[in-house]
Amino acid sequence: MGEFVRLEVEDGIGTIRLDRPPMNAINRQLQAELRVAAQEARERDDVKAVIVYGGPKVFAAGADVKEFAEMSYPDIADYAPELTGSITAIAELPKPTVAAITGFALGGGFELALACDRRIAGDNAKVGQPEILLGIIPGAGGTQRLARLIGPSKTKDLVYTGRFVKADEALALGMVDEVVAPDDVYEAAKRWASQFTRGASRALAAAKAAIDGGLDNDLASGLKLETNLFAALFATEDRETGLRSFIENGPGKAEFNGR
Repeated sequence: MGEFVRLEVEDGIGTIRLDRPPMNAINRQLQAELRVAAQEARERDDVKAVIVYGGPKVFAAGADVKEFAEMSYPDIADYAPELTGSITAIAELPKPTVAAITGFALGGGFELALACDRRIAGDNAKVGQPEILLGIIPGAGGTQRLARLIGPSKTKDLVYTGRFVKADEALALGMVDEVVAPDDVYEAAKRWASQFTRGASRALAAAKAAIDGGLDNDLASGLKLETNLFAALFATEDRETGLRSFIENGPGKAEFNGR
């Protein structure tokens, strides 16, 4: 368990909890601990879905600007791949993931949210990529994942201006998927994640790999990837369980073991 990041597991749901008051600014230590927590969530069989949560007041207000200000070009050239790698460790979790966003999710904080499969925000949340206001650009996926999510034109507007986006506009733009009362954010994320705690884990991982991998390739390559992942699932116990249960009991009644 890290000083600023910990993995809490209950009822099949792993919560990666950021805890660096007051704003969960992402410094070198936090990002390193984030990678460790992601690896633990990946390896634990009792974690079927993952929530990334910054607590009831703030998700993550961005990178630690004071730390950035002390870095030279050689320093940041070494550090930037580490930061990107930690965010990517969340994106590559072979399990359903959801960001539970309260308060600010800005810069690196929103890049962390973008690495999740789904984003649920409080109606008082503000999100965005304000790096341009510091004379830099997003460096951990903000120009890439956001453009894939909402398109290049909208992304350019947000990155060029660096403006903070309120929850209602973020929902309309597709930056977040659901908006709830601030006090309900974590429970809403938990409800979504709980759908998968008894699911076919290998099939869920394959679905995620097919969707994410297909977006990075042309249609023909994506279809080949999908076909291979589809066929591979016929080597799993869950496939046998699911088909038998459907034939005998109808849909939605299978009890999977994740193998």
